[in-house]
Order: sequence, then structure tokens, then C-alpha cells
Amino acid sequence: MPESSSRVAEKPLLSAARGDMFTINCSGFDQHGVDPAAFQAVFDRKAFRPILNISIPTRVNISFTLSAILEVDAQLQQMTSFLWLNMIWDNPFIRWNPKDCGGIRKLSMATENLWLPDIFIEEFMDIDQTPRELLAYVNSEGRIKYDKPMRVTSICNLDIFYFPFDEQNCTLTFSSFMYTVEHMVLGMEKEVQEISSTSQNLIRSKGAWVLLSIHQRAIRMNVGPHQYDQIRFYVAIRRRPSLYVVNLLVPSGFLVAIDALSFYLPAENENRAPFKITLLLGYNVFLLMMNDLLPDTGTPLISVYFSLCLSLMVVSLLETIFITYLLHLANTQPPPMPPWLYYMLLYCTSPWKGCPSASQKINRDLDIPPSHLPDVKEPVEMMGKEARPREAELNGNVGSMKAQQEDEAQKRHLVNLWVLFSHMMDTLLFRLYLIFMITSVITVIVLWTT
Repeated sequence: MPESSSRVAEKPLLSAARGDMFTINCSGFDQHGVDPAAFQAVFDRKAFRPILNISIPTRVNISFTLSAILEVDAQLQQMTSFLWLNMIWDNPFIRWNPKDCGGIRKLSMATENLWLPDIFIEEFMDIDQTPRELLAYVNSEGRIKYDKPMRVTSICNLDIFYFPFDEQNCTLTFSSFMYTVEHMVLGMEKEVQEISSTSQNLIRSKGAWVLLSIHQRAIRMNVGPHQYDQIRFYVAIRRRPSLYVVNLLVPSGFLVAIDALSFYLPAENENRAPFKITLLLGYNVFLLMMNDLLPDTGTPLISVYFSLCLSLMVVSLLETIFITYLLHLANTQPPPMPPWLYYMLLYCTSPWKGCPSASQKINRDLDIPPSHLPDVKEPVEMMGKEARPREAELNGNVGSMKAQQEDEAQKRHLVNLWVLFSHMMDTLLFRLYLIFMITSVITVIVLWTT
């Protein structure tokens, strides 16, 4: 009896079978549970790559499921995501016959007792905080499936020019740290379309980013004389722009529209300049309050838009100040109008030039001939020809009254010319406002829909 039990104890738990495979003696598993001693020989080999022929590389199939996009930091150029990494490989030393083991075909084992491939993400910029007390599933054919959750903070080249309508393409490159292609090759456990579809269905968070697609490419990285197998995934994400449109673009558009409508106030109105100053101060306060929503680095298109809005409002205020000064000067002591400016007014107020009806009405009411402009050549010649008759009539009251009436008429026409010029400037800036607003709306619609 003692000799018999001694021979049973000496029976190897890991025995060779069919020449190149090993079978674990798992008799009694169905009655007494799994015996750890049956796998002790396998556990002792965990420091070595599980392969029967050292020249044959171990194939590790990988995939992942992206379950959340937690944060995208434009200043640090980083993306923080949460994913489940799946790895499958074969261990030829862990095999058993299910018929001899009570029909058991799959077991869960602590990963601390198994050899694990050293797969890492090249773009990883943090410490791997995956728990060490995880389990792996092993089937009767020696295939090991290991899933682990990972919070990944990866470097990503972010282009924020089209913020908040930007799309980013971040990469996750899986590779081995130590094993070259002679010892380990990487494969795909699932099709990349299935990975992308599963990740899109799994993401339930309504955060600032939307997962668009995932693409994959297998590459080889050369480091000196060695080659490392890699699988690179391209994760395309898009920002949800609703928050920024409601809080940034809409208020800015309203302020610019109000400033454009202020052109309907008469240029002679003394409340026009204070109104524009109030709008300009309000726009600056709006930019200061909304500064936290803008990216910390780079120059996005929305910042250019805000700068153009601010510039237009400043130009509008300066134009109002200039017109107010010009009208005041015209009513007190009108300066002579340069010939080129006079001819430009005549050119612009021609009926076939499509200028505003208000300007055409002013031009028809004025009906100003060039002879009433002091700096134009024609009136100067006419004044030279009439100089001697006027000198002869200076002693008469009729001639004096006539000269005074002509001077008053000339001054009145000159004042009306400067008023026309003020209206022309207002019309030009108002049209510039309209073009800018229409272009902005079309750009936002195109960027949002594409």
C-alpha cells in the first residue's frame, strides 16, 4: 500500500503527449475541484516565453474597446480615454483533455501565475494603473484570453484651427517593449470595423467629443538592426459644437447685428457715438467672460472671427466720431472739397452705379454743378473771368447782394456735399457689415454640416 501510493505521487503532472504537446493530468477535478499542483509546472515557467520551438515567434492577437473619451487637452496635446484591452495567445504547456476533467473546458487563473506579453501603447504618457490582481481565461487547448481595463492618457497632435468644429485623429500604437519580430508577432483578434462599431455603441457619455471611426494599419518599426511588430489604430473624434455655438457665436452675432443696425440712427444724432461705445465695452466684457471656453494654445478660426468683429466695431466707432466731427466742421466752417472726392461722389451717385436711393435723392436735391466748388479748375477759371465785372459792381448795392447770395449758396452747396460724403461712408461701412455677417453665417453652416 505505501509503495503503491508512492508510485502515484511520483507520476508527473505535466506529461508529454503526441510528441510536441503537453497534457495536464486533471483527473479528479470534477470531484475535488481544481488541484493547483497540477499547474505548478506551468506556473514555474511563467518567466519564459511559452513556446515549444524557440525559433517560432509567439502570435498575440489584440483588440480593444473604447468605452469613454474623458478629456482632450489642447494645451498639453493629450487625449485621455478609457478602454478595454483584449489579448489572446497560445500556451502549449497548458492543455488538458476535457473528458478526463469532468467536462471542464475553460478555467480562470490569476495573471500573476502566467506569462503575459509585454504589450504597451507607444503614445502612453502616464503610469499604467491597471490592477495587478486580474484573471485570465484559459481553455483546454491552451488558448489564453486576457482582458484588462486601462485609463490611457496618450499624446495626440491636435489641430484646433477649426474650433469648435474641429475633428481630431489620434493614434494608439500597440507594440512589444522587448520582443522583436523573431520572437513575437501581433495580429488582430477582431476586424477593425467591429472594433469601431462596438466602441460607438458602448460609449454612453454625452461629453464634448463624439467617436467617428477607428482605422488600423500594421507596421514594422526599425530600431537599429532589430524590427518590432506594431499595430497602429487611428481614432477619429469630433467635438460637439453646440455648447460653443450657443455661448460664443450666437451672442457675438447679436452684438455685431445690433452695431450694424445702429447705422440707421442719423449721423447727426449725438447719441450714436455713446451707443456704439456701450456696445464696444459690452463686447469686451463678453470676450473676457467667455475666455475660459476658448483653447489655451493656438489661434483657432473663432478667435480670428472675434478679432474681426471687434475690429469692425472699433472702425464703426471711429467712423462715427469722424463723421460727427466732419458735420460739425461743415456747419461752422466747411473746408473746400478736393476735386477727386467731388468726382468720386458724382461717379458713385450716378443712377446706373446702384448706390442707395437715399444718396441718389440727396444728389438730386443738391444738383451741384462743378462751378460751385472752390478747388475745382472749372469754377476757378469762371471766377477769374468774372473777377473784373464783380470789381466794377462793388460800389453798387445790387452787385454786393448778388455776391453775398452766391457766397451763401456756394457755402450751402459745400455743406450739402460733405453731408452726402458722410452718408456715403455710412452706406459703405453698413454694406461691409452685411457682407461680413452673411459670410460668417454661411461659414458656420458649412463647418457644422460637413
